[in-house]
Amino acid sequence: MGLADKAKNAAQNLSGKAKEAAGEATDNSDLQAEGQADQTEAQAKKAGENIKDAGKNVKDAFTD
Repeated sequence: MGLADKAKNAAQNLSGKAKEAAGEATDNSDLQAEGQADQTEAQAKKAGENIKDAGKNVKDAFTD
């Protein structure tokens, strides 16, 4: 996973947390749900990148 991808995912996750908190504070369920969705998307991207990294590590172990 590239550093830029990690930064984008972290930023999306933090943005989602902020939206969720703002939604809770203002009793705005749509904003709260949007924040939760952003967090879920960021976590899914991170999981996919972790799987990709693990596959690369296995490949590298056999080629070294």
